[in-house]
Amino acid sequence: MTKQEQQNTEFKSSWHDDYLKWICGFANAQGGKIFIGLNDTGEVVGVGNYKELMESVPNKIHDFLGILAEINLDQSDGKYYIEIVVPPYSVPISLRGRYYYRSGSTKQELTGAALNDFLLRKSGKTWDDVIEPRAGFGDIDEKTVATFLKASEKAGRLPANESLALPELFEKLRLTENGQLKRAAIILFGKDPAKFYPNTFVKIGRFGKDDTDLKFQETEEGNLIEILQAVLEQLNHKFFIHAIEFEGMHRIEKGEYPVPAIREMLLNALVHRNYMGAPIQIRVYDDKISIWNEGTLPEGLTLDALKRSHSSRPRNPIIADVSFKGGYIDAWGRGTIKILDTCKQAELPEPEMQEQDGGFIITLFKNKLTEEQLVKLGLNDRQLKAVHFVKEKGRITNSEYQLLNDISDRTASRDLEILTKSGIFIKVGEKKGAFYKINIGG
Repeated sequence: MTKQEQQNTEFKSSWHDDYLKWICGFANAQGGKIFIGLNDTGEVVGVGNYKELMESVPNKIHDFLGILAEINLDQSDGKYYIEIVVPPYSVPISLRGRYYYRSGSTKQELTGAALNDFLLRKSGKTWDDVIEPRAGFGDIDEKTVATFLKASEKAGRLPANESLALPELFEKLRLTENGQLKRAAIILFGKDPAKFYPNTFVKIGRFGKDDTDLKFQETEEGNLIEILQAVLEQLNHKFFIHAIEFEGMHRIEKGEYPVPAIREMLLNALVHRNYMGAPIQIRVYDDKISIWNEGTLPEGLTLDALKRSHSSRPRNPIIADVSFKGGYIDAWGRGTIKILDTCKQAELPEPEMQEQDGGFIITLFKNKLTEEQLVKLGLNDRQLKAVHFVKEKGRITNSEYQLLNDISDRTASRDLEILTKSGIFIKVGEKKGAFYKINIGG
């Protein structure tokens, strides 16, 4: 008999007490199974001391983790193996004071900000929903509140707010609890959020050829609403070659970064970042711009899901809700789709989204024919040579492609068809008079 190892299963040929970490990780996540007596391929190799394990393993799980797990003894072809079924627990489970979590097919120890988020989540809270006992209404910037109210009135998402006093407004927005300010209130409207949370600022860097070639950098501090405007102005003033009018949110500018995409990228980072982690980092290059924020995707949400309609699972739901009411974000779960759609309309390459260094990064490319993009598209050496030829000469024919690469007409036709279907080339004309040129935006 052979079993298949899956996301919520582990195969172990023999028992070691270190596997209590795996059990702890399953208990803190979605539950799972550990099979003792199976090798890495799922083949039953058996355990000789199964009687001893059937007694000791349940005791160790109870004594060290304080939980119960189902222990089953099975056999195949006369070989005994043990199945440990671990249910998910709604309370945090620790092993010798340490917390482990099953993410995908790996076990990880939770520390720092990740542990803090985990413990809050298990208690039914999120980071932004916690009271900030050091803050009072004197720490709130009323000018920012007034800016928000104007935006919310324009968006039509927070009616009947004109006559509300500040404490009443904040209670309505769920920014207070028993009259005390929550962390979300400081992030959204604080006079000096860095006084409470030092890494709330945004770093912007202008780079040359690569990440080691830093030309200059700037930082922007303040609350979320202030930072949003300040960063956009800073990008225009010092970082973009051609200024963008950020008030024209529905205009799609070909050859430049789409206005809605840039704003949405920044808003996503500000709303969904881990505010106890590193600051947001924006990197501007000649041919691309990327925005990174600490905090990986919520469990169950994949990178592929971001390219379609998906459920919203904001890291900071109160911050997200207030941002929605202010008209800063359109709808939960559509931010990345808006970025993709506007880039497509601007005839730019599809943005790249990745989980990187404990966070999330999204990159916009100014044109589709950077060397990096060509390599990612999987072009062969002949096609790469042809692209550079067209960049220099402006066009290429099938005959020129054959001479350039010393290949047959059939191979040239196949290569050129791939370049056309990928959107890099446009075919102009038919039959012998046909030639190929760079696609718009390329």
